[in-house]
Amino acid sequence: MDYEQMAAVYDRMKNTVYRTALAYCRNVQDAEDITHDVFLARFEHEAPFPDDEAEKAWLLRVTVNRCKNLLKSFRRRFTVPLEDAGEVCVTDSEHQVWDAVNALPEKYRLVIHLYYYEGYSVAEIGTITGRSETAVQTQLYRARKLLKNKLGEELEL
Repeated sequence: MDYEQMAAVYDRMKNTVYRTALAYCRNVQDAEDITHDVFLARFEHEAPFPDDEAEKAWLLRVTVNRCKNLLKSFRRRFTVPLEDAGEVCVTDSEHQVWDAVNALPEKYRLVIHLYYYEGYSVAEIGTITGRSETAVQTQLYRARKLLKNKLGEELEL
């Protein structure tokens, strides 16, 4: 892979990888580190992908795995976040939704993020997370129910 191809992959996928890492870890610095590590791994991975979607799925699978590893690590247990990622929201209602989504357990937070913020289908989320479509649908249902209880019935998901 030459420099121009690497730059194209990075430009196309950097925001998606970063947002996924941020949704998973809820820490700006950790999300930046994971994004960096994921792209280093991609550029070291010599095997070509059949298409952009396969490459995207690989990048997100690596992102999720790196996030899981970080959350299990010793370093993460003793790190205090320096920034509040929720400050990127513009309105009070967006801030409320962001806070409610971030308060969800990790398995629900990830599927909500991938479905609503990244626009993935249930099948794609299943591939990315290694879960069945039924499990993803169930987690989306339960997450929506938790959000509805937390936010009230005025917001429709």
